Amino acid sequence: MNKDIVIYVDMDNVVVDFQSGLDQMDDDTLKTYTDREDEIPGIFSLMKPMPDAVSSYVWLAEHFDTYILSTAPWENNTAWSDKHLWVQKYLGEAAHKRLILSHHKNLVFGDYIIDDRTARGVDRFKGTHLHFGKGHAYETWNDVVAYFREKYF
Repeated sequence: MNKDIVIYVDMDNVVVDFQSGLDQMDDDTLKTYTDREDEIPGIFSLMKPMPDAVSSYVWLAEHFDTYILSTAPWENNTAWSDKHLWVQKYLGEAAHKRLILSHHKNLVFGDYIIDDRTARGVDRFKGTHLHFGKGHAYETWNDVVAYFREKYF
């Protein structure tokens, strides 16, 4: 175990499939919220996990000091509670009291951040950024787990 290694994991498009929430919206709602889809009330409660995200997060939490670090849209009051409920539903005990919501991810201290973007302070995070998603170094959760297995086990 490497519980002295701190890992932060983003939610949207990292453990949570944002598109899966959009796919459940009607055309009128999508039109109303064009270019600001993250402000749709309740959208975060509808999203499904990314492939292998839940089992990978649980594995990380078993071996490292792991947290969810996400941003909730300021203009969407339901996002804050929806993200909390999503973590409870899909990650359960592995993420119990390990959800941090911040628009300034550079303010947390740790060794790693797994995020699909460099916005919201990720570009100023003092640890290592594992850039997640299609077209990035860590395209899948299998890539992420393989990195930590190779480095620490």
